[in-house]
Amino acid sequence: MTAKTNALGQPIGEPVPTWTDRRRPPRTPVRGHYCSVEPLEPRKHGRDLFDAAALDTQGANWTYLPYGPFATHQAYAGWMQMTCMGDDPQFYAIVDCATGKATGVASFLRIESKGGVIEVGHINLSPLAQRNRVGTEAMFLMMRRAFDEIAYRRYEWKCDALNAPSRTAAERLGFTFEGIFRQATVYKGRNRDTAWYSIIDKEWLHLKRAFEAWLDPANFDAQGQQKSRLSELTAAALKASRAPLR
Repeated sequence: MTAKTNALGQPIGEPVPTWTDRRRPPRTPVRGHYCSVEPLEPRKHGRDLFDAAALDTQGANWTYLPYGPFATHQAYAGWMQMTCMGDDPQFYAIVDCATGKATGVASFLRIESKGGVIEVGHINLSPLAQRNRVGTEAMFLMMRRAFDEIAYRRYEWKCDALNAPSRTAAERLGFTFEGIFRQATVYKGRNRDTAWYSIIDKEWLHLKRAFEAWLDPANFDAQGQQKSRLSELTAAALKASRAPLR
């Protein structure tokens, strides 16, 4: 591909001639096979989320979040009411279709409709949504809304650079590591270097097929064990998305 240049021969970005500002994500549920992602309502979801989070008896899930853990349901519900009702971040409850109970939280944030950039964050999956199809499908449903429904160009994931589980999850889900922002912030009295990851629209079509293949019931045996690993499917999808056109 020939690089674009200006009249002085300086390189410039590829034109995006049909681009228009995008709308913000709608505050409506997104439903899948195994879970639904619903706008967070403290009265509806708060008790389920508190009980699910309490299964993490060591409080490890809260280590890299700037808030929590919460000792009582009232404290948790109060935090939700003060923090989770705005437009950015836009918080969602992850509801297990099998039980009808909320088992995790995630949000859209840093929503930039002008440039088509959106971040997923405040992810807190209880033990009930970890290492199973619920948590993974929730992430897929949010990506699908961002890329297919509101047509954003870039989807971001950021975490403490020391948060190894989050970084592993990002790579498994098909995010590409972009670098470390050193001393990006301070939280809970600690320094945070922030690791940045992203998916862009050119990669999404391939990644979407990888998620659909992994989430297909045929990918799991009678005991619920996966046959194909998502990390392998997304790695192959990213490779395909970057292959030169022939």
